[in-house]
Amino acid sequence: MKAFKHFPMYLDKYPAPKSQFSVFVSGSKLWEVPTAPFTPPSSQSARLMWEPQCHSQLSFLRHRARVTAAIPPNLDGTWVSTRCEVRPGPEFLMRSYTFLSSPTRLFKALQHYYADSGCQVPTYSLVIRGKLRLRQASWITRGATEAEHHLHKVGIVVHSMGAARHLSTDLPSSCLGLPVRYLVPHQLYELFNAKTDRDCLAALGFSMMELDLLRVETQHHPDGGQVQELFLGDVHTDWSQRTHYRPTEYQEPLQNSMYHIHPCPVCARVYRATELRPPSLPPSPVLPLVLDGRWVSQRCEARPAVLFLTREFVFSEEQHVWEGMYRHYSDPVCLQPTFTIHASGHYVQSGPSSRLRGATELVFKVMRASVTVHNRPTARLLNSSREQSCGQSGGWEVGVEQDVTWTGGCSMLGIRLPHKEYELFKMEQDHKQRPLLFIGERPTDGSSPDRPQKRPTSYQAPLVQCSLETPRLSQHSAPSAHPASGSAGSLHPVCALLLLSVLNIIC
Repeated sequence: MKAFKHFPMYLDKYPAPKSQFSVFVSGSKLWEVPTAPFTPPSSQSARLMWEPQCHSQLSFLRHRARVTAAIPPNLDGTWVSTRCEVRPGPEFLMRSYTFLSSPTRLFKALQHYYADSGCQVPTYSLVIRGKLRLRQASWITRGATEAEHHLHKVGIVVHSMGAARHLSTDLPSSCLGLPVRYLVPHQLYELFNAKTDRDCLAALGFSMMELDLLRVETQHHPDGGQVQELFLGDVHTDWSQRTHYRPTEYQEPLQNSMYHIHPCPVCARVYRATELRPPSLPPSPVLPLVLDGRWVSQRCEARPAVLFLTREFVFSEEQHVWEGMYRHYSDPVCLQPTFTIHASGHYVQSGPSSRLRGATELVFKVMRASVTVHNRPTARLLNSSREQSCGQSGGWEVGVEQDVTWTGGCSMLGIRLPHKEYELFKMEQDHKQRPLLFIGERPTDGSSPDRPQKRPTSYQAPLVQCSLETPRLSQHSAPSAHPASGSAGSLHPVCALLLLSVLNIIC
């Protein structure tokens, strides 16, 4: 119990084990979909056989670039968005944050909001001024720095009369001293001033809590070039929680205006913009959703409750088959593995999204799982589980794979089977014209989008396509007849904290 109570201390003081445990999930699924019925081609499952180029992509931290991150980070300079960002809601924006040199730590942040997911039609811009104090290395999110921000002033500039009319439904007239519908476009109005009683930020759902968790990564490329990225805290997926939520993971990073990817036309537009002249991106074609092939993470990704991971997926549109590998790590550069979740099944496209242009709604389901343990503490943990809650109780051994489907998953790992999720996908291209796949953002509270009402309205970090080839399939046994409802693709934060607490104890 002491280890759990003092968990952050263990996380900071002791290195994670080099090899811990893996979770394997696979299987075929009989579909329950909100549209037409779907019949799978067979009761066989598909086990992914990864191509060498996909393995190479996943080892980018070792082979393509060396990543460093100093604590405390150097924030000096201007950091800008590299694409039109989508926040839960949905909200569409681009950001430009400037930090002055120490010791003042003054900052000026520009947030430009848009009516469309392509950031072509600006509605209003916020000008945020304040001071930032770096506090300490985070005890919760390894590799991050905790900070404390103080707002001095926040102003707003509307860019059209239509935007003013829309804001009038949120902002009371008392905020600005006149009815919001009478706001003059391209003129600055004050929303917040620390020296007065004026504070209209809550009405907009505005928060700068993202500044309370940060990390700066520098990628050192073989050609001598550098790319610097600023990771700021995530925004809660529940609108009602976002103004007081203390982040434990990150948003899509901003890039340093002096050290960014090349070419980056969005970076230049955002850097040159002002609150009076917001950036407007040129029209971009809507790419059809073509999922065939293999897709992998571009970086080590963070999740709530001190989890870091990389994701790998393969899709076969002809068979409506997918398979995914979620490799979890205890460190922010994904070099110390903890466990892997391997999931597979079928998917169905429900149609285009009515809320996000270019996005497609889908439904996924998982029904089978197996787990391989790679260290003794985890084996002892799973052997202590109650009967028929996580495979064969007392039968867990290091390096031996065990099926947990017949027990409806593994409650100690937060895996419950079968599981259906309502998803959101979108395709774009990066600066090298490579296909990118955006998958819906996971709920911050660790729950699952298992109902249409919980379908995501924003995205996770994009995956990049590493192979166009379709998967080679291998046969597995039929699904268990003892399913239970819930999630099989991710850990609930409480389960993750318990598990990582055990893994970080020196035995």
